[in-house]
Amino acid sequence: MDSSVARLSDIIAPSFYSVHWDIADGKHTYYDLYGGRGSTKSSFIGVELPLGIMQDPLANGIVFRKVASTIGTSVFEQVLWGIDALGVNDLWKATTSPYKLTYRPTGQVILFRGLDKAKKLKSIKVAHGYFKFLWFEELDEFAGEEEIRSVQQSVMRGGTRYVVFKSFNPPISRQNWANQYVLTPRRAALRHRSCYTEVPPEWLGEQFFDDAEALKETNLRAYTHEYLGIPVGTGGEVFDNLEIRAIPDSEKAVFDNIFMGIDWGWFPDPYHWSKMHYDSNRKVLYIYDEYRATKQSNAATWNALVMQKGVTGTDLITADSAEPKSVGDYRDYGAMCRGAIKGPDSIRYGIKWLQSLKKIVIDPARCPETAKEFQNYEYERTDDGDIISGYPDKDNHSIDSVRYAMERVWRRKGQ
Repeated sequence: MDSSVARLSDIIAPSFYSVHWDIADGKHTYYDLYGGRGSTKSSFIGVELPLGIMQDPLANGIVFRKVASTIGTSVFEQVLWGIDALGVNDLWKATTSPYKLTYRPTGQVILFRGLDKAKKLKSIKVAHGYFKFLWFEELDEFAGEEEIRSVQQSVMRGGTRYVVFKSFNPPISRQNWANQYVLTPRRAALRHRSCYTEVPPEWLGEQFFDDAEALKETNLRAYTHEYLGIPVGTGGEVFDNLEIRAIPDSEKAVFDNIFMGIDWGWFPDPYHWSKMHYDSNRKVLYIYDEYRATKQSNAATWNALVMQKGVTGTDLITADSAEPKSVGDYRDYGAMCRGAIKGPDSIRYGIKWLQSLKKIVIDPARCPETAKEFQNYEYERTDDGDIISGYPDKDNHSIDSVRYAMERVWRRKGQ
């Protein structure tokens, strides 16, 4: 590092040392940094961005907020702070109309844009090099993963290596798309959660810690969310016993209490098949495979289960009995398929049994639709925000298939 640059250990919190070296070694493309107040994640990015550009003559940067009017008082000031902390103010020129930082020795730039004018992105170019660094600040404020992906496709061109930062304070709802995004495994991404307790106290000041401790004593739930950066939920989630994580082959190898279920569908409602293992001693359900399709015939879905999922005629499948023809078709194809018993209150009893389990473990890589539906499934509310009893009959195809599969367990006496 150039002698004119400050010691990084004096301006980067210890919790981010490993992230810095990961970036330096080029191990990942995406760096998803999330956490509570005072975690210094934005300060860290504000340092890494100009530092990385000074170290690579072809690199430029672009920083996004959802709304352009928030740029001047947030990300622009944050990168200016990073430049000052590095001790290189004389090497950078700042302009505010539009917001831009220019590295004087080479003309490399850091641009700042709001996505309320996203259509103009395709015209963004730099005179020399490419946009190596991207930063999406307050990730949860964007419209969703599709919007982020569209921006990346427009900007990440002409280079050999990219560093994409996404930072946010996790919203309270576990179902928020950004919270779900960082729980979904991705090989090219490093996920890093941080909080104020990992920051040198003198950086934040005594008052910050006093305020945090006061909230901890009076409202632990709010403290957990705001200062530790943990989404504690809105209180409307149907399933608060979920564990979304990878289920490795070594763990799956010992699964021996296997269940399969089907919720029939065509379009727009999909066909959904689920496969799971139930540990009855520990009351833990592991959902580790799925198949979802629209506009596929019964013959096509059965063939997919056989060829892609290894299902055989000796595997018992419990399916929605509302379509006896589909159940019959599967039997004709050689499947051991039976219709669910269903009956009065079967939905309520089945979901209550799922809620009673110690844990429902879902592999998000193998079962992305299942993970999404279970996490998003919430009680409906009145206009006043009061929770309505009963379970909504929408976006629950995987939940129904799991409920059918486990019917012969939860219908037993005493369950």
